[in-house]
Amino acid sequence: MSELAKVFEKDRFAAGVGIELLEVGTGRAVARMAVGPGHLNAAGVVQGGAIFTLADFAFAVASNSRGNVALAIEAHVTFLRAVRTGVLRAEATEEGGSRRLSTCTVRVTDEAGTLVALFTGTAFRKDDPLPLP
Repeated sequence: MSELAKVFEKDRFAAGVGIELLEVGTGRAVARMAVGPGHLNAAGVVQGGAIFTLADFAFAVASNSRGNVALAIEAHVTFLRAVRTGVLRAEATEEGGSRRLSTCTVRVTDEAGTLVALFTGTAFRKDDPLPLP
């Protein structure tokens, strides 16, 4: 397991909702979440906040992958398909950036690979190094 993955094991909120980090690399990350009853809203579909949290977690890992603390300054999500069961996967890719900014796209898909949500976010990179274990 990479040092970056160990840092994000400390994300108690993500762990509490069942998010697992599957892959990490420079400017990219893949995470998954098995849908359970606690993820469903009153209409019986996965609550938008649960999908956003999965995408945001993958975005956080990807934007922090260059070694400095990166904090979101903007995020947008478009929900494309309702989901009731199964496993969701979020794949984050850094599309561009600079010393100070990281802009990522996150594709959230279901088990069939169907696009469920599209997330874009920009993070500000601080001078502070990421606190590695």
